[in-house]
Amino acid sequence: MKAFHLQIVTPDGPAYDGPAEKVLVRTTHGDVCILARHVDYVSALGMGECQVTLEGGDVRRAACIGGMITVSGGIVRVVASAFEWAEDIDVARAQRSKEKAEKALAHELSDRETRIMEAKLKRALVRLKVHG
Repeated sequence: MKAFHLQIVTPDGPAYDGPAEKVLVRTTHGDVCILARHVDYVSALGMGECQVTLEGGDVRRAACIGGMITVSGGIVRVVASAFEWAEDIDVARAQRSKEKAEKALAHELSDRETRIMEAKLKRALVRLKVHG
């Protein structure tokens, strides 16, 4: 499979900068797969798993939370609010976040608090799924 240049950045700095054969990422409208020679494209990212197929076929998985993806001039850029490779996920922390959010959601909350806790729960579930 033909490779393209992929850049993944977060507010903490670069997560990846190099060749890739495929990127599968969750956007706000569903999953999108990017291959070499993809048409120029821009979309907001949702919360979900990102799979990067490197040159040679190795696949790396990551939790990708929010941001945007762009394809322009053959370069793919993922600018994520949070991006954690599977091997870097702190499982104990994600489990604690999941339990805390579930406990909070069991009580009466305002609409705003409910949305915040649901988002925290979803982020924790994405991390646990990707790691596990």
